[in-house]
Amino acid sequence: MAPGTKRTVPKCFLTMMERIHYNFIIKYILFILLYGGNKVDKLDRFSINNIRKEYLNFFKSKGHLTEQSFSLIPKNDKSLLLIGAGMAPLKKYFTGAEIPPAKRMATCQKCVRTGDVENVGYTARHLTFFEMLGNFSFGDYFKNEAIAWAWELLTEVLKIEEDRLWVTVYLEDDEAENIWHTKVGLPMERIVRLGKDDNFWELEVGPSGPCSEIYYDTGADRGCGSPDCKPGCDCNRFIEIWNLVFTQFDKDEQGVYHPLPNPNIDTGMGLERVAAVLQDKPTVFDVEPLIFIVNKLAEICGIPYGQKRESDVLMRIICDHSRAATFMVGDGVIPSNEGRGYVLRRLIRRAIRKGKLLGIDGEFLTKTAKVVIDNWKEVYPELGEKENYILKVISLEEEKFKKTIDQGLELLMKEIQELKETKAKELDGNVAFRLYDTYGFPYELTEEILKENGFGLNKDQFDKVFEEHRRMAREARKATGASGWRDNEFTLNTDKTVFTGYNTLEDDAEVLAIVVGSEQVNTINEGQSGIIVLDKTPFYAEGGGQTGDTGEFTADEMLARVTDTHKFNNGIYLHDTEVIRGSISVGDTIRAKVNGDQRKNTAKNHTCTHLLHKVLRELLGDHVNQAGSYVSQDRLRFDYTHFEALDRATLKEIERRVNEAILADYTVKTEILSMEEAKKSGAIALFDEKYEDKVRVVSVGDFSKELCGGTHIDQTAKIGVFKILSEGSIASGVRRIEAITGRAAIDYLRELDDLTDELSLSMKTTKDELPGKVNQLKKEVKEKDKEIQRLNNELLKSSLDEILDKYEEINGVRFFALKFKDKDANTLREIADRIRDKNESCAVILASDLGDKVLYVSAVTKDLVNKGIHAGNMVKEAALISGGGGGGRPDFAQAGGKNPEKTDDAINAVRKQIASI
Repeated sequence: MAPGTKRTVPKCFLTMMERIHYNFIIKYILFILLYGGNKVDKLDRFSINNIRKEYLNFFKSKGHLTEQSFSLIPKNDKSLLLIGAGMAPLKKYFTGAEIPPAKRMATCQKCVRTGDVENVGYTARHLTFFEMLGNFSFGDYFKNEAIAWAWELLTEVLKIEEDRLWVTVYLEDDEAENIWHTKVGLPMERIVRLGKDDNFWELEVGPSGPCSEIYYDTGADRGCGSPDCKPGCDCNRFIEIWNLVFTQFDKDEQGVYHPLPNPNIDTGMGLERVAAVLQDKPTVFDVEPLIFIVNKLAEICGIPYGQKRESDVLMRIICDHSRAATFMVGDGVIPSNEGRGYVLRRLIRRAIRKGKLLGIDGEFLTKTAKVVIDNWKEVYPELGEKENYILKVISLEEEKFKKTIDQGLELLMKEIQELKETKAKELDGNVAFRLYDTYGFPYELTEEILKENGFGLNKDQFDKVFEEHRRMAREARKATGASGWRDNEFTLNTDKTVFTGYNTLEDDAEVLAIVVGSEQVNTINEGQSGIIVLDKTPFYAEGGGQTGDTGEFTADEMLARVTDTHKFNNGIYLHDTEVIRGSISVGDTIRAKVNGDQRKNTAKNHTCTHLLHKVLRELLGDHVNQAGSYVSQDRLRFDYTHFEALDRATLKEIERRVNEAILADYTVKTEILSMEEAKKSGAIALFDEKYEDKVRVVSVGDFSKELCGGTHIDQTAKIGVFKILSEGSIASGVRRIEAITGRAAIDYLRELDDLTDELSLSMKTTKDELPGKVNQLKKEVKEKDKEIQRLNNELLKSSLDEILDKYEEINGVRFFALKFKDKDANTLREIADRIRDKNESCAVILASDLGDKVLYVSAVTKDLVNKGIHAGNMVKEAALISGGGGGGRPDFAQAGGKNPEKTDDAINAVRKQIASI
């Protein structure tokens, strides 16, 4: 036999053990092919990742533009806090406000809904965060295609058994029923007609239409047993997996439905829900990868999942809230007490409280958030890119609430015990507000704990106190939304304005439209103000934090002042214009000239924000992201994500580094790249922005590179100098730097120099010795304050006998009610203590008129506390009448009000309170 040739051993020569071994392998393979293979294939086919992929690929094959999920933060839509449906980011295309990038689109959209948050964990399918699959038609295809494609995807791509599928149609929608029966071939007995409540989608006014829902039959053993059981039955046998909405009407204010000339399609399929149904899992939390979050929680708390309903529910709630919080922070939401930030804070703090019920005392949400990031970052890469930032935000919020949750729970449980003892039915709204304001308890969390213990909450009282605290913030929000009329009170159908201002400050342009008030006109005359729309313009429209350009329009006999520039829907530039001389008509050719000094100074400030952004990331860390900005010719404002105040030394170092970059005289250049090229080049994108395929990249030498549409200086040395004016917090996790550059900075420094000269002269010292002189004066003032306090105490002692005689008897209770002028809280507390020390049994209420507000302090001796007199309730009542709030312990409390003129009424109310006990 030739060397290297393998000897073939006849089968008959195999040993007995080898034969047994081979037989086992063959049988195992046959078993997998016959039994296990189907199960593996089913799990893979119906996995979350596969359903998502197959859905988008399917509709891509049908000519749809498939898009990545939009951010959870709505863009240019003040009507929504968070995206809660697949169609929400596309609303502008359905309404016609903007032209869609394609007439057919399909997305897998991140969504957050908290309307049913109390059901999460208790039911099998409720979630606050979920992924919504949807295909959309903007006046292109309609019912025939939508229904046929839905059936094709479910039965041919996902291979769901046809006899498992049922559908519902609107009661009057013969067309949809006919398509399902005659074209798809669905038997009539599996088509159910339902009324308006179930199968018709509408708003009060606007687009509306019938819908058709597709249901999965989980089997008769899951049903109610009725022979008439079908979709619409209250049992859990039939699960809705897809809703097809046929937007074919426009409903007017009289409730009349007018057919739309180009009807639309809007469909929605909950990804987690359909995966759970198709995998035959009992809940959405049993589907991978959600079960991985639940398993992590079971590991943390040491309680197995699936053994006790109480602990299972808590784990599901935390699982859901962890996922929601992770995605929300990843899209730029920061915990706060307003808007979407409050939604995030509420979910995080609710999860922490549920963790305590599982016996978890340490930090744990970052661990569950890490599981979310690891399992979803492949589909949502922003989670991986911002992992450190997400975990930091959640950690800080958890740490913040951990500091107060035990105190808050102790207070709330004491109040609940008091409710039980007094047989009251609801908690005072002032207590709920104190829990919210002092201990960080969202109102809903307090309400939930009370409900668990069989009590209600006085929401009207809570709202009254809360509304007063929110009033100022509400007014500020109204001010920021003052220009909303631009998008609502008139429409423009001109082409997009071509912006030429990157390369020139002057250009000839044609007038395309004129708006005066809210009406389009052909001519605007001398002395009138209105809006001018041009075919092209060198004027930069307000956007990206940069203010709009000003300047002038000129022609032979015409002069007009441009006072501001904004951008309308579809990229139309609006020039706010005052006609100084002559008139302007549609069709005229005019000369548009930008105010060069304003543009140059604004550009300096804009470039400087890029330098500042880079320095902040270098000094503080990569978690720093731009959270907003304002750039004008006078100053710059930069909002950034960070979690603690910057000390003086850090601010000085930021200033130094930015000025070093300015003096380095970097060349600033711009280039247009694809989004992929921009990312590879290292360009930084705005935190929650969605960009087009082609983006503008602004590079400042090799120092900074960002995606930006604003205008910039060409050399950094032209900025001159950078000076920080202030740094502070504007929201939880968001801080703001305000600064100036160039001539404004030089003028500011000159003013500071003049001020120190004046102070030195006044203090009769030199500039160098000025700090020492000031410290000496502060020391002298402090010593004199101590002397004043000592004298006040002496006066108090001398008048104490007189004070101790000023009481009245109420049902055997010695009651002191005293009013003072301009006494601070420390003085009132001392007076109350001395009165109580001198009386074995008494109740005290003291009021101090401070001009624009009133201060209350109350004290009660122990024997009267045992009889039900409560110092906290005394000042709470007084403060409420005086337009304020507060409270405290049963034996000692303090509060304040905004209306000193109500002091007598307040004391009378306390008097009545004591008399009733």
